[in-house]
Amino acid sequence: MVICDKERKRANEIANMTVIGDVDGKDVVLIDDIIDTGGTLCKAAAMLTEKGAKSVRALCCHPVLSGKAYENIQNSVLTELVVTDTIPLKSYSEKIKVLTVAPLFARAIRNVHENGSISSLFKQVFGTQTNIEFNK
Repeated sequence: MVICDKERKRANEIANMTVIGDVDGKDVVLIDDIIDTGGTLCKAAAMLTEKGAKSVRALCCHPVLSGKAYENIQNSVLTELVVTDTIPLKSYSEKIKVLTVAPLFARAIRNVHENGSISSLFKQVFGTQTNIEFNK
């Protein structure tokens, strides 16, 4: 595991970023909850490449993608950005792949309506059982 540690001066402005760990010759996957302008993500991808990463991909749950985000991502060293459809994309980019969460949300709504379990939706990931347990 590698960490990109960042310090911010203020919102959307990075004061300093440090890579902790060895990425030389590795295919790296960055994981984030929200991407706004993509500045931090693109800077992290560039730093990882400079440190010897073979490729850099990113995963994000909520693609806000405001300002110059599409331009930043398109012009970055990122191989691919995979996002969910929790926020509709405003533009197309060949680097961005969208995964739908609609079936998961539909099952959650159905389970709530039928007084079923929500936590059961998180016990099965990619067709295999996980070790995630929820306190009752």
